[in-house]
Amino acid sequence: MNTFGTLLRLTTFGESHGTAIGGVLDGYPAGVEIDTEFVRRQMRRRRPGQSAVTTARNEADEVEFLSGIFEGRSTGTPIAFVIYNSNNRSSDYDNLRHVYRPSHADYVYDVKYGVRDHRGGGRSSARETAVRVCAGALAMLALNERGIKVRAYTSQVGNIFAEKNYAEYNLDAVDDNIVRCPDASVASRMEELILDVKRQGDTVGGVVTCVVQGAPAGLGEPLYDKLSARLAQAMLSINAAKGFEYGNGFAAALGRGSLQNDIFYNDNGRISTKTNNSGGIQGGISNGQDIYFRVAFKPVATILMEQQTVTKTGDESVIAAKGRHDPCVVPRAVPVVEAMAALTILDFLRIQEGVAVSR
Repeated sequence: MNTFGTLLRLTTFGESHGTAIGGVLDGYPAGVEIDTEFVRRQMRRRRPGQSAVTTARNEADEVEFLSGIFEGRSTGTPIAFVIYNSNNRSSDYDNLRHVYRPSHADYVYDVKYGVRDHRGGGRSSARETAVRVCAGALAMLALNERGIKVRAYTSQVGNIFAEKNYAEYNLDAVDDNIVRCPDASVASRMEELILDVKRQGDTVGGVVTCVVQGAPAGLGEPLYDKLSARLAQAMLSINAAKGFEYGNGFAAALGRGSLQNDIFYNDNGRISTKTNNSGGIQGGISNGQDIYFRVAFKPVATILMEQQTVTKTGDESVIAAKGRHDPCVVPRAVPVVEAMAALTILDFLRIQEGVAVSR
């Protein structure tokens, strides 16, 4: 599937080393003021070549909107946009034409389709996430008008953790450092680790934490389209994502119900909970509390070290990657996580609005 969403649908196209990548966002609400500078800022947060801890590929990632926007506002019709590739060096991948890179999609694409684009991974490249960030920025603009904020940050790189609860951090300070961690002292250690790994020609993974504030209760569709399930689908569709948990997540398995349950109380006429171990989602439906979750990312599969592999004919071979690659994907994954969360929440808002009208 190249389309994500139910009523708000994003369809993406393009390859890493093709002419362009782009998308069509259908079902977007009419009348939203489109702040193109905000879209550019989000794109710059994801773009390659932004710092010493990212790939040196230098793409401007400028977005050209083709439809769906008139005099600065959305029209309610499909928003089509394109992002031209301008700094692709396909020759860096000539040595990969007939061999399979360990932990990449090379082999499985050959098995599934009988053909693959070996240049930077083609369609399986993380280059496609630029389209998601553009669409997600548009979704965030619509959510902002409704008082809903989506913010993410780097909470772990390797064995270095930002251990405080998200509520204890100033999330406005996420972009104050190149690893996008709101804890400055932890951020400096993360940066040092990434640079050390980069010097070795290796890579390292980590975790992105995301929080959605201001979302109303009632978002999510039982049983098979729960908000938690759709967020998991959205996050695990991101390149290099290996795990998803919300609320207390796997830690909940260690406790008892008497300590995990979120007790309800009357908060000046509004039903609320004293704790938020559920991560703002109960029974697959939002309960009005902050929605928060974490996404684990593996070390980037492309490393600048020799590895054993095989050719398309099954012959033993040795591969050493060339070109420009991220030593750690996590800092650039922060806006991608925000984008997919925003698209998911706005989609469920559109669904809920339809439910309200039908009552």
